[in-house]
Amino acid sequence: MFLAPLFRFLSRLPLSWLHAVGGLAGWLIYFFDSGYRRRLKDNLTLALGRDDPALRRRAVAEAGRQALEVPWLWLRPVEEVLGKIVRAEGWELADQARSEGAGILFMTPHLGCFEITALYCAAHAPITVLYRPPRKAALRPLMEYGRNRGDMRTAPADLSGVRKLVKTLRASEAVGMLPDQVPALGEGIWAPFFGRPAWTMTLAARLAEVKNVRMFYIWAERLPRGQGYSLHVAPPQEAMEGDLAARCAAINRDIERVILRCPEQYLWGYHRYKKPKAGKAADQAAEDAHA
Repeated sequence: MFLAPLFRFLSRLPLSWLHAVGGLAGWLIYFFDSGYRRRLKDNLTLALGRDDPALRRRAVAEAGRQALEVPWLWLRPVEEVLGKIVRAEGWELADQARSEGAGILFMTPHLGCFEITALYCAAHAPITVLYRPPRKAALRPLMEYGRNRGDMRTAPADLSGVRKLVKTLRASEAVGMLPDQVPALGEGIWAPFFGRPAWTMTLAARLAEVKNVRMFYIWAERLPRGQGYSLHVAPPQEAMEGDLAARCAAINRDIERVILRCPEQYLWGYHRYKKPKAGKAADQAAEDAHA
């Protein structure tokens, strides 16, 4: 019951304060949650091929900042939030694709401030993002408010939502998704991620096959002391060729490249290598929808 009032209180604080407190909160979680601490250290070491204590310390603090900035991003006026984006590197690529009538698939890993990327896209043209309800029911209305502003729309992570995404791309509009999110059973395949098999969604690879779709990776780098964010847009470096497994592996390799451009701001504590839970086969819906 206290979560909603807490979110509203935090949203009234300056972003610089939230980032300062968030850095401390990140360390508290790291010290008191042994499973999270082990996972963060192991995942980071796996990606780098070595233990880097200095980078790990930065990653711990950045994870806390990511958590505490969410209320501010969801509940502050859109104009104020977008005013924190101080530059947008590569956005002209998305503008060009849109001017050519292409549908756009924006891929946002758990890197930096991934909440602000869709909001920035929605300020330029409509975008539909894949949506999973929060585990805490009290946060649902806050999340829906934060993610349904302006020209940002949501699609549920089920069969109807996938069909909505396909329809959106066919209408030459934009779709946003977290390609490194662990999908449910029946909605992914095992593919290498930093050298270790990870249950990887096939939905992204299938949506990329929709006719006249351009794929871009987009992430917002968090700047020091609450100064704001630097938005980055980049095209894939690998061609989407071969069978479904090959395309999913190519996406994972591109995600790795993006993460390593700003490794301290990736959520290394995210349970990326967990086993999938049973769920509906949304991938089949995507396959049927654009067949």
